Amino acid sequence: MGEVLGIGMPHGPHPGLTDETMANNYFRVNLRSDKTPDHWKDMANWPQEMRDEWGEDEGVTAARRHREETVKGFRAARRAVDEFNPDFVLVFGDDQYENFHEDVIPPFCVYGCEEMALNRPRTSDRYRSNHGGVNVGTRLERPPLQDTARGSQKIGTWLANELTRSGFDVACSWKMHHAASLGHAFARTVDYLDWDRNGWPYTFVPFHVNSYGRDLSVPLPDGSTELGRVAEREVHPPDCAPPWRCYDLGRAVAECIERSPYRAVVIGSSSWSHASLTPMHGHLWGDVEKDKRHFEDLKAGRLKGWRDFDPEQIRASGQHEVLNWVCLAGAMESRVPEIAAWAPSYIFNSSKCVAIFRPEAARVG
Repeated sequence: MGEVLGIGMPHGPHPGLTDETMANNYFRVNLRSDKTPDHWKDMANWPQEMRDEWGEDEGVTAARRHREETVKGFRAARRAVDEFNPDFVLVFGDDQYENFHEDVIPPFCVYGCEEMALNRPRTSDRYRSNHGGVNVGTRLERPPLQDTARGSQKIGTWLANELTRSGFDVACSWKMHHAASLGHAFARTVDYLDWDRNGWPYTFVPFHVNSYGRDLSVPLPDGSTELGRVAEREVHPPDCAPPWRCYDLGRAVAECIERSPYRAVVIGSSSWSHASLTPMHGHLWGDVEKDKRHFEDLKAGRLKGWRDFDPEQIRASGQHEVLNWVCLAGAMESRVPEIAAWAPSYIFNSSKCVAIFRPEAARVG
């Protein structure tokens, strides 16, 4: 019988940016933007925790703490993976107009590629071009990530077949579509789990979740995009699957693995609310209070309720990518996780959490 280790983690860029420029990524850009209402630029209207985080050095000290906490979690997660020694590592992650474009945007897609490139541009040219070429964050000096990750056509196809037989019609891709390398949600997951550059030896099975739905940043007809702010358009991209479907899919993935001879790590990769995806505070900070409530549910193992998340509330709170964790929640139903890191933040676009769901974890319900 198979066995599953679960991990929830972020893939946002902030831990990999310098202390001095970590807040550049969205926060300083939007703080200086003419599109941000003056009301939200006034520090008097910021929560006290946010003012403390910004501090007297404009977030430099907070950046150091933010990185230290998240990297502590990455290292704990990597130790758990190494101790478990899986046959493969599956990652639920989103695609932001990287591999999937207008010709096909599947709700779910299992990658069955034998080898996948991990290298990505060092800066986001699309993002810079939409913000006057401003510095959106300087990367830390770190050794380069390995060029490729090993995949498996056999395992990817097997899982797609098992899910289809279980009533989940997921797509399966044996090669990359538009992208030359894996999208950031997947590549950065490997990057962070290999923070100390010991190498990534595990078979990797990316599992695309269309988390953005109608808010996917598809270029407008004039060729421009609004990265960091959802663009209005006449016809929107197709909706994502509702939370209940993501939850049930995750549960089915775990059941397929448990019926198999495989030992697998299942990862939900994302932060929760993103300031860049919600206008509720002028795009300066996200729905941190709701994130904190999710965190309390997570600590207690109350994950079944995530199946009932309101899709419109997810959009309003900028929590689009939480669907990757909802898939994980379904796979880890009733397990109580070990919290390896929790870094709530108002100025670094999103709070970051790392959680480990061990096979022998206590269960609720």
